[in-house]
Amino acid sequence: MNGSRPLALVFGGSRGIGAACVGALVKSGTDVAFTYASQPSAAQAAQSDAHGTTVRGYCVDIRDAAAVDAVFTRVREEFGRPVNAVVANAGINVPAAPVAQFPDDAFRSLVEVNIVGAFHVLRAAAREVSDGGAIVALTTSLVRHAVPGVGPYSATKAAVESLVRSMSKELAARQVRVNAVAPGPVDTDLFRAGKTEEAKARSASMSPLNRIGLPHEVAEVVSFLLSDKASWVDGQIVQTNGGMV
Repeated sequence: MNGSRPLALVFGGSRGIGAACVGALVKSGTDVAFTYASQPSAAQAAQSDAHGTTVRGYCVDIRDAAAVDAVFTRVREEFGRPVNAVVANAGINVPAAPVAQFPDDAFRSLVEVNIVGAFHVLRAAAREVSDGGAIVALTTSLVRHAVPGVGPYSATKAAVESLVRSMSKELAARQVRVNAVAPGPVDTDLFRAGKTEEAKARSASMSPLNRIGLPHEVAEVVSFLLSDKASWVDGQIVQTNGGMV
């Protein structure tokens, strides 16, 4: 490990957009710690010393505040320095349904992971990220592009955006930048689950480019926002959606 390299902690980094964020950060010369919840095999495969960097995975349930706090401590001890970049990507979705028919347990699951869990991550990041660092949360462009059936999911991500905007003001004295990236439809396991080809085509048509995004296209924006190249970008919701909204 090289103490002169940046160190990032990616929550939800074993697959999809999170794994792409790990890859983009490694490519930029950043040491990366990432968390996973339920796919240790995928996390194990992601651990490698590519580009001369160090990558390590940790099992964390973001619903557990103590576990979130503990991973920051463990990463600081094992890498020998505090993190200076955090990606709050861990989250879930559930089957779409109109608000009138949305099940209580499905809504509670969304809230527990996407709001309470994200709060745990962002609160710990606000305490632990080094001065001059950066935090990026993943939300969704559906906060601004209403689609039937996904109101509860979008609502949880809107809450995260509110946290991001407040934190950008609260951490400014330490020169810590806080932003969010709000993708449109992206080709991940989470996106494809339970969707017919017709449904995928409808999602693609939401963009004037008539396709869905790729994980690396979102990850490159996240990597940029965490870098010094984005030193004048703070408190923003960057929409990576191919012009959907």
